[in-house]
Order: sequence, then C-alpha cells, then structure tokens
Amino acid sequence: MKMRAKKLARLSLMTAVSFVLLYLASVIPSGKLALTAIAGMTTALGVIESGLTGGFLVWAAAGAVSLILIPSKDSAILYTVFFGIYPVVKSLIERLGKIWLEWILKLAFFAGMLTVCTLVFREFFAAYATGIFSLLTVVYLLGAAVFVIYDIGFSKLIAYYMSRIANRGKKN
Repeated sequence: MKMRAKKLARLSLMTAVSFVLLYLASVIPSGKLALTAIAGMTTALGVIESGLTGGFLVWAAAGAVSLILIPSKDSAILYTVFFGIYPVVKSLIERLGKIWLEWILKLAFFAGMLTVCTLVFREFFAAYATGIFSLLTVVYLLGAAVFVIYDIGFSKLIAYYMSRIANRGKKN
C-alpha cells in the first residue's frame, strides 16, 4: 500500500510540473514550443517510473487540467495532441524491436497528428491564413526532419535519465 501511495504521489508531482510548464508556455510566448515539449517529457518520466499506465495518467490529467484552466489553449492542445501522448506511443512502438518498422510508425504518428492539427487549424482559421495551406508539403517534409531530430534527442535524454538518475534512486 505504501508503494502505491509513493507512485501516486510521484505521478501527481509529474502532472503538476506538466501543468506549470504548460501555464508558463501560455504566458511566455517566446518559449511556447520548448516549454510544451519539456512538459511532454514528464509523461516519459511517468512511463519510466510507473509503466505505460503511469505515463498515460500523467498525460490525461495534465492535458485535461490544462485544457480547463489555462486561458490560452494552444499549448494545452499541442501537449494533448502530440507532446504529452508521444512518450506513451514511443514506448509502445519501440517494443517492436525492428528499427525500420519503428521509424515508419513514428513518422506515421507524426504525420497523423500534424494532419489533425492542420484540419483543426483550417476549420477555425482558414479565413486568416489562406496562403499557408499551399505550403503543406514543405511543412510536412520540414516537420518530419525536425521530428526525427526531436525523437533522437528525446531518446538520448531518456537513456541519460535511465543510466544516471533512475538507477541511482533504485540503489538507495
């Protein structure tokens, strides 16, 4: 019972950190994307510390609270649609053990989420951004390149955490 309470407390703390980062992203315009991506890393910590369920709970709770409480919804939406759920998806995909298949699935996830965001954007803001939709091919290609760099960097951060920080806590 004590171990469950400890895990729940850690997951709650990760959720709170995600919320604070998303709130800061909504009030600091120059760091919006970076803070939203960092908020997504707390989901990865949830997966590492408490499995897929833990990561999913951090994502769902932080996403729901952010969508309700943060006045500017763009960071909360980006977190909920991509950065928050991606660590759970990444963990599932990387269990397959075939690098070529993993990259195909990761890029398919990225393209799918970019399509969702594009359709939502087009539905609500088409009158304001008429020329941007003609550049979608460029957006997808450049976005995929940035996504690959993000995924590799994210994997290195997870490996660092696993080798230096997570193992230290288990030794004590």
